[in-house]
Amino acid sequence: MTRLLAILAVALLCPLHIANAQPPADTVPAQPAPHDQTRTLDAIDLLHMLRHRDAELVVPASSKRFIVVTPSIGSKPSTGFNAGFSGNMAFYSGNPQTTHISSASGGLKVSQLGQTTSGIRLNIFTPDDRWVIQSDNRLQWTSANTYELGASAATTDAVNLKYDYFRLNEGAYRRVEPGFFVGGGISVSTHVNVRPGGSATDIPDQSAYATYSAAHGFPLEGQTSAGTSVGVLFDTRDNSINADRGVLANAVYRTYFNGFLGGDSTWQLLNIDVRTYRRITRDARHKLAFWFLGNLVTGGTAPYFDLPETGLDGRSARGYAEGRYRGEHLLYGEVEYRGALTSNGLLGVVAFLNTTAVDNAATGEKLFDSMAPAGGFGFRVLLNKRSRTNLCTDWGWGKAGSHGFYLAIQEAF
Repeated sequence: MTRLLAILAVALLCPLHIANAQPPADTVPAQPAPHDQTRTLDAIDLLHMLRHRDAELVVPASSKRFIVVTPSIGSKPSTGFNAGFSGNMAFYSGNPQTTHISSASGGLKVSQLGQTTSGIRLNIFTPDDRWVIQSDNRLQWTSANTYELGASAATTDAVNLKYDYFRLNEGAYRRVEPGFFVGGGISVSTHVNVRPGGSATDIPDQSAYATYSAAHGFPLEGQTSAGTSVGVLFDTRDNSINADRGVLANAVYRTYFNGFLGGDSTWQLLNIDVRTYRRITRDARHKLAFWFLGNLVTGGTAPYFDLPETGLDGRSARGYAEGRYRGEHLLYGEVEYRGALTSNGLLGVVAFLNTTAVDNAATGEKLFDSMAPAGGFGFRVLLNKRSRTNLCTDWGWGKAGSHGFYLAIQEAF
């Protein structure tokens, strides 16, 4: 019965391609996971079973790459129904015993609101973890409802705006101690061709975007932030794709400059990202994951669309649209339960709670004066047991009727 349900689940979720690249004649085992992989079943094993092959798949020695590409459908408050494809590649750039697993993920989607979004993220560990390369790049022709700042902003004040969005975030960190890295990078964020949604020809003067931009001297047709960053990274996770244990702590200080690569203002931003994982059972079949984010403007004035906001990273604040709440300072926390539904590890379930606090200096609203809580649940299908890559489906609900369905490859955090 378990095997039948597993086959049906994979068939419904339709992975297009799940493969290891260029298998050589000789093979070596992948980096051992804390749980027993010999009892674990993933989508690759299912495909081999359907083709009447041995369920155990050997890991290539020279390649050690795990590639997944699937159709992606969903429904989020900011996009409505959307469809496209998502891909993920996990690999070891060096000896798996001394090098953390690296990942590259990306995709392309179109939505019923006429949006086209694309992006790619990299988290690469060079051999023996000497360097960590992080990248978050996006290109979008999109739209969003804009609101007043603060966590108490009403939904009735929303004004829809269309714009073209380009984002380039690149960082490189050098290891100075095991698990501890220091480095820096460059950041560019530009929103151009900003225009009203619908049939209107001009951006309404009373919109939050127009009033904020006028108050701080930003042009309405487009705004850009560009600058450099310095940061520290502490990472003891056993797996950066789907951790069973360990801690990630990352602090990045970004300075944006007026005139640099078209930047419209000089301002500073502190990003803090802390994640930790705790097993409930020894075999990690049940565990808790904790996430804290802090995005704080520490000086100067940021353009409206570059202010800290819900969902800025694309995965936080499930239950709310990206940009539903924004302000000069944002704090975010989440706890998620992760459990196995089947003894072979193929199917899993999650349940999560999160909350966001945002302030608004113009109105005097302070952090924690109002909160934006959300919660939900989801299911998991194990696509590759060696990289621990899951196909993730989540449903989230927030306040004031906000809700969304999310489908992704790889965990939210």
